[in-house]
Amino acid sequence: MKGRLVLASGSPRRQALFRQLGLEFEVRVTNIEETALAEERAEDTCERLAREKAAAAAPERGEIVIAADTMVLVDGHILGKPTDEEDAVRMLLQMSGRSHAVVTGLAVLSEGRTESATDRTEVWFRSLAEAEIRKYVASGEPLDKAGAYGIQGFGAALVRRVEGDFYNVMGLPVHLLLDLFRRFGVYYEFGRLEST
Repeated sequence: MKGRLVLASGSPRRQALFRQLGLEFEVRVTNIEETALAEERAEDTCERLAREKAAAAAPERGEIVIAADTMVLVDGHILGKPTDEEDAVRMLLQMSGRSHAVVTGLAVLSEGRTESATDRTEVWFRSLAEAEIRKYVASGEPLDKAGAYGIQGFGAALVRRVEGDFYNVMGLPVHLLLDLFRRFGVYYEFGRLEST
């Protein structure tokens, strides 16, 4: 594939997934205001923010920029990154024994054209005792993650069931990324991208 891949994200999880796919890429972290607009659906917010992050990466000619934004929702309310340990405990207690949604907006920008879409995954937590939650929070893992858990780490022990793309819960729905590449005539060939 012609063009250098740029991942407009500082997320270690997204970077790990790109490496898992065997893709060479540059990281270019963007800094935009990440707030939902009044009456905006979560999917619309995530897709808009992903598009804004891609544009903020200021792509040069020949670059293909990938950007994402992920939100965790309980009863339609957004759970962002916890402000401290007590906030993480509060979030995890709120999700204990029930389901929540993980929504990711994904955008691919190349040569002035942007393609974007969203993915939604439902995650069910098992019932958790507060003491167990506090031990998990004390590990430090939840403090930099939306919804206060990481499914790819110790947080896997919290999850009872996942319906949808597992990788979306890590912040990068791989099937959707490949769909967006295909809109540009680019296909994943197990370790590399090829153009038609």
